Amino acid sequence: MKRLILVRHAKSDWPEETEDFDRPLADKGLQDAMNMSRFMKSNNISIDHFVSSPAVRALNTCKIFNQTYQLHCSTDEKLYNPSERSFESVIYDLDDNLSSVAFFSHNNGISNFANSISEDIFHFPTCGVAGFEVDCESWSEFDGARKKLLFFYEPGKI
Repeated sequence: MKRLILVRHAKSDWPEETEDFDRPLADKGLQDAMNMSRFMKSNNISIDHFVSSPAVRALNTCKIFNQTYQLHCSTDEKLYNPSERSFESVIYDLDDNLSSVAFFSHNNGISNFANSISEDIFHFPTCGVAGFEVDCESWSEFDGARKKLLFFYEPGKI
């Protein structure tokens, strides 16, 4: 069994003359990311590895989670402005020694991908988190594997 956790970046700002890629987190986003990471850790949600979009708001959300989890983080540009296939491409590149991986990415891609692997209808709020159990031994079996929603957390409801 594998576990895939999808995290939408926390609430961001959009200061004047800032490119989309460089948008920072808002104060609320910083707080939500810290609260969510602590909530997940205190509820024994284990994660082996983080993969983040390199965009500032996603990477900073990942770094805040990593203050709680103390893991190895990597970035993948396929998680910035992602399509459903972008997520699958990153999944297929994962090391099979990793049992539980969290992706930090953006809407609409993250909501569309979650909806493509689950019968539950999702619209991820900022810093929303969904966890899926994937019935496979190798990440390369992801596409044909049975997927089950384990949890869906929203910052305003934890």
